[in-house]
Amino acid sequence: MSNVDAILQLAQKRATDNSFPYAGALTPRETFELLQESPEVVLVDVRTQAELELVGRVPNAMSIEWATYPGMVKNQDFAKQLADKVDKNLTVIFMCRTGGRSHNAAVLAEQLGFDKAYNMLEGFEGEANELKQRTLINGWKHAGLPWTN
Repeated sequence: MSNVDAILQLAQKRATDNSFPYAGALTPRETFELLQESPEVVLVDVRTQAELELVGRVPNAMSIEWATYPGMVKNQDFAKQLADKVDKNLTVIFMCRTGGRSHNAAVLAEQLGFDKAYNMLEGFEGEANELKQRTLINGWKHAGLPWTN
């Protein structure tokens, strides 16, 4: 069994254990490994353009806003943009700040026929600590994975 297969099986088990309706749930490090090892994997960052510009982004991630800033108004064109930009046959991993919006995007993607839709747990910035600071507990940045401003 390849490393890709092992990671996807673990992600699928997490989804089953947590009754997620999509293919699986990945950690940031697992997501990075899949992106490095398989050209059939695409990362879709669903954060706002403001978040990408102010907080940072993952190199080569595709951006499709789940909601827009200011006001976090739901992007009514999300489904169409996803269908236009991403091949349904690819493994699609959704990422946001902490894993909530990306969960919703993965649910919608599954409903749209993306049978290899995954959520990246923890998100780009991860959980906030008691002082409401992010990147100190978990998430892509905390894991020391590549990102740019």
